[in-house]
Amino acid sequence: MGMLARLTRHKTIEQLQADLGGRRDFRRVLGLWQLTSIGLGGIIGVGIFVLAGQQAAANAGPAVALAFIIAGIASAAAALCYAEFAGMIPVTGSAYTYGYAVLGEFAAWLIGWDLLLEYGLIVAAVASGWSGYVQDILERVGLGLPVWAQGAYGTGEGRYFNVIAAFVAMAIAVLLTMRTEIGARLNTLVVIVKIIGVALIIGVGVFYVDPDNWVPFIPERIVDADGVGRYGFSGVVTAAAVVFFAVFGYDTLTTAAEEAKDPQRDLPRAILLSLGISMALYLTISMVLTGVAHYSTLGNDAPVANAFTSIGLTWVSAAISVTAITGIISVVFAFMLAAARIWFALARDGLLPAWFAKTHPKYGTPYRPTLLLGVLTGLVAGALPLGELAELVNIGVLAAFIVICSAIMVLRRTRPDVKRGFRTPFVPLVPIIGIGFSIWLISGLPWQTYERFGIWLLIGLVIYFGYGMRHSKLNREG
Repeated sequence: MGMLARLTRHKTIEQLQADLGGRRDFRRVLGLWQLTSIGLGGIIGVGIFVLAGQQAAANAGPAVALAFIIAGIASAAAALCYAEFAGMIPVTGSAYTYGYAVLGEFAAWLIGWDLLLEYGLIVAAVASGWSGYVQDILERVGLGLPVWAQGAYGTGEGRYFNVIAAFVAMAIAVLLTMRTEIGARLNTLVVIVKIIGVALIIGVGVFYVDPDNWVPFIPERIVDADGVGRYGFSGVVTAAAVVFFAVFGYDTLTTAAEEAKDPQRDLPRAILLSLGISMALYLTISMVLTGVAHYSTLGNDAPVANAFTSIGLTWVSAAISVTAITGIISVVFAFMLAAARIWFALARDGLLPAWFAKTHPKYGTPYRPTLLLGVLTGLVAGALPLGELAELVNIGVLAAFIVICSAIMVLRRTRPDVKRGFRTPFVPLVPIIGIGFSIWLISGLPWQTYERFGIWLLIGLVIYFGYGMRHSKLNREG
């Protein structure tokens, strides 16, 4: 078999569907609302409680709401494409598996390797954002941590490692090695608490909005002595590229396809439900937050809680911190669940060692990649600042969105006969919108992000050509 044939070999949709019928790696225990809760758990979290305020202060001002709309358009277009794939190929692996069916093994490997990094870094980034609210509560009750343990090196004088962020990543990994339905039920409960908390913020905050805080809606562009620009419409685009981190997450539920009771019916519905609910909450909360407090005061580790403290509503502030502590946990849960299943899928296909493709003999979970992810993401969460993590995450997910949107257009031409549980409307317009907005958002990221992403892809190339290509299941069967 020639090199090009190896790189482009692929699994047919019929082969994936047939494999699914005879495969029993996972237990089917997840219904529509548990899947939707995984999606909501993956979307609603650091974006509301941390990034909305921080990006208002750093780049967009009150127009952070507009930044969410821009990011949401790209995310919604991709969500419609994901929904079509999820109803057609309900197999663990999400975009990696979809790419394998349409674009071939090499492209699928790049997507899977990319998502493995992105999901893992999201766990680390969210754990880092979560720790700010935990420390806010601890300080209120006189149990503040020593300075060295409060944050990653470079986030403040005397700080060296974020102990709480590392702890939560490792603790969630342990939870995820237990039965999937146990974690899913706990996640559903946490998501309910989180939505109640967000409703409290909106319901109380709306009475304390000062419209003067929204003027100017888009602050005038300024450039500092180092040549770094802030605000203006370009600042809104930069903010959109960062808060994009907060408006995807529905793709995490597609990685649990083999654990869904009725995946072809429920996966597309859960994707669209989770994104629709989340976007409504994001837009409302960003307007209330920048109305309650001037955007320039929101650049801190717990901006929503501190905004309410500044107007004397300390009881709301305390409730927000408690909600953030419980709610952000569900984001860690959703993305670690997704990362472990991507890792499992890569190993099951032979692109990574088969040792990782073993489920727990008692609990039926991919416990080996899950526990290893807990350790790795814990170390990264403790050592790196939130902002750098969010930027690196976004470039990879946007790249995956471009691939998914492109693949839908390809598949509509090459396999119009395949039964689809959901059809993306207005093809090719919707996929083109997804591709265009994703490229636009990538262009707003700092150059260091491209450099780091390139290094990760280079490592992936070495692993694929050194191991994956020869050990691929398709290579052994061929």
